[in-house]
Amino acid sequence: MAKKVDRAFRHAALLLIYDSLVLTSIILALSLSDDVIFSFDWFMPSVITGLVAIMGMRCLFKLYNAVWRYSSTALYFRLLFADLCGGLIWAAINQYYLDIVVVFLHILSIVALNTLVTIGTRMFYQYLYDYNSKGSRLANLLRRVAKVFGRPIEIEAKNHRVNIAILGAGRVGVMLAEELVKNPSAIYQPCCFLEHSSQKIGRTINDIPILDECKVTQATLEEYGIREVVFAIPGLDPSRKQELYERYKQMGCEIKVYDYATPQSVSGGKRQLREFSIEELLFRQPKSFIESRTADYYKGKTVLISGGGGSIGSELCRQVAQMAPNKIIILDVYENGAYDIQQELKNTYGSELNLVVEICSVCDREQINKLLDHHKPQIILHAAAHKHVPLMERNCIEAVKNNVFGTLNMVEAAEEHGVEKFIMVSTDKAVNPTNVMGATKRMCEMIVQSRTAGKTAFSATRFGNVLGSNGSVIPLFKRQIANGGPITLTDKRIIRYFMTIPEASQLVLTSGAMAKSGELFVLDMGQPVKILQLAENMIRLSGFEPYKDINIVEIGLRPGEKLYEELLIKSETLSKTENSMIFIERDTPCTAGEIAEKLEILQQAIDTGRNSSVRRALQQVVPTYKNPEEINTLADQSDEMQQVYTA
Repeated sequence: MAKKVDRAFRHAALLLIYDSLVLTSIILALSLSDDVIFSFDWFMPSVITGLVAIMGMRCLFKLYNAVWRYSSTALYFRLLFADLCGGLIWAAINQYYLDIVVVFLHILSIVALNTLVTIGTRMFYQYLYDYNSKGSRLANLLRRVAKVFGRPIEIEAKNHRVNIAILGAGRVGVMLAEELVKNPSAIYQPCCFLEHSSQKIGRTINDIPILDECKVTQATLEEYGIREVVFAIPGLDPSRKQELYERYKQMGCEIKVYDYATPQSVSGGKRQLREFSIEELLFRQPKSFIESRTADYYKGKTVLISGGGGSIGSELCRQVAQMAPNKIIILDVYENGAYDIQQELKNTYGSELNLVVEICSVCDREQINKLLDHHKPQIILHAAAHKHVPLMERNCIEAVKNNVFGTLNMVEAAEEHGVEKFIMVSTDKAVNPTNVMGATKRMCEMIVQSRTAGKTAFSATRFGNVLGSNGSVIPLFKRQIANGGPITLTDKRIIRYFMTIPEASQLVLTSGAMAKSGELFVLDMGQPVKILQLAENMIRLSGFEPYKDINIVEIGLRPGEKLYEELLIKSETLSKTENSMIFIERDTPCTAGEIAEKLEILQQAIDTGRNSSVRRALQQVVPTYKNPEEINTLADQSDEMQQVYTA
C-alpha cells in the first residue's frame, strides 16, 4: 500500500511540474508579446484552454507514461507532434468557441517555447544522470530532485571499468557504446571506435574518437588502455573476422562479440555482449537450409526419428517440431537422451505437440515392426548408430550388428509398413573408409541406395563432423583446457570438415524432402579446418596462451584414423540440386542380390564371434575400405590437404 501511495504521489508531483512548465510558457509568450493587449477577460480563459489542450494531447500520446531518463529520438518527435496538435486545437478553440483572436505567430511561439522548455529540462536531467560522477554536489542535488521524478539515482565511479575498443562505428557499435556509457553499473568503458570507413575516421561519436582500424598498433591500444576489443559488425566476412581475431589476439587483447546469439545460445533474439562461440572459431558462415517447401513437406506428417535422443536425433526432433507435424515418435535404446529431449519439447510446445517416446533397439526386429504397425509413420529419419571410431575398432561385431543390421531392420520394416520416405544419416567417414565405423556406414549407404523398386523412397545424407555433438573434439578440448592441459592431438596435421548441429539436421530434412529414391546427398561444407588451429584458438578464447599456459601435444593417430576426411566418392559424378549447397553423389547402386550376398558374408563373420573375422568381412563387402596407412602416406597429395595448407 505504501508503494502505491508513493507512486501516486510521484505521478501527481510530475503532473504538477509539467503543468507549471506549460503554464509558465503560455503566460510568458502572451505577456511578452507587443501585439497582445492584456485583458483578464480573455487572458485567463485562453491560458487555461491552452494548458488543457497541450496537456490533453500529451496524455493522448502517452507521454507521461514514458521514462524520460531513457528517452529516444522517437519519443522527442512524439512530444513535438503532440504539442503541435495541442497548439492547433488551442487556436481553434480560442477562435471558434471563446471568440478570442490570437495571432498564429503567438500560438507558434507558445508551442515552440513550451516544447523547448520541456525538452530542455528532460535532456538536462538525462545528461546529469548519465555523466555525473558519484559524490559531486551536482549529483547529490540530482538525487534529491530524482526522488520526485522516480527512483533515487545511483551513480558509480568509473575507475573500475575495463577499457574497450569497439570494432565498427556503425549502428550496432554506437548502440553498444551508448548502452555502456548510460549504464552506471557497466563494467566496460568504451574508449574508441576502430573503423575502416574514411568518412568516419577522425570524428567522434558521443565524445568517443573513431580511429583508423588499419593503422591501429599495440602502442595505440596501450595509449587508450585497451584491454578488450569488441566486434560489433554483424555479418562480417568469416575470413576477415579470422584475420582481425588473430591480429588483436596477438596484441594481447581479449575478444568479445556484440551481436545476436548463435543458434546454440538462448538470448531471446536480443543482442548480447558475449565471448566468441565455438562456431565462430571455425570462421565460416553458418548456413540455413530450411525453406517453406521443406517445412510444408513435414507439416501434418507422422515422423519417426530413430536415435532421437542423440546429438543429431534430438536436433531433428527440435526442427521437425517447428513444422507442425501430426506426430513425432522418438525411438532410442538409451532412455536418458530420449527423456531429455521429450521434456524439452514438452516445456516448449506443451499439449500442442503430439509426442511419443519408444525405448527400443533398432536391432530388435520384432519390436520395430510392432511400433511401425502401431504408429504408422509416413517418414523415418534414421539417425541411430554407433559412431565413435576408436570404440568401434575394438567392438567390430557390435558395430556391424547395430549399424548394418539395425539399419537393415529399419529399411525392411519401412518397406513392409508402407513408409513414404526413409532418410538415413551418414558421415564423411563412409568415403574411402579406413575404420570399422566408416565401413559400416558405407555398407548402410549401399543398402539404402539399392532400395529403388518399392513404394518407399530411400535416401542417405552425408556430412562432416558436428560441433558439440557427443564425443566430438570440441567438448574434449574444453575438458582438457579446464583441467589445465595439455590438449592432445593425434596428429598436428589433421584436418576435418565441420558443421553445426542445426546445419546437419536441416540438411537431413531438406534433402529428405527433395529425395525421390536412391540418392546420396552431400553438403558443400567449404574448406576443411586445421584441428591444431582450432585448439590454439580455443586456448586463447579461454584466456590462456598456447604452448605457454596450455600445451598441445601429439599422441599419434588412433587405429583407423585418417589425416583428412573426404565428402565425395567420385566428384565427376556429382550432380546439383535445386539447393545450391546440396549435391547428389550418383555412384552405381548394388543390386538386391549383391546386397543379400554381402549381408550373408557379414552374418557369417559375426557368427564366428571374432572381431578380426568381422573386420576382414567388411573389407570384402566394402570395396573402398582401405588401410589407414595407405591413405595417410599419400595425404599430402590429396586435394583436401592441399586446399588447407597451400591456401
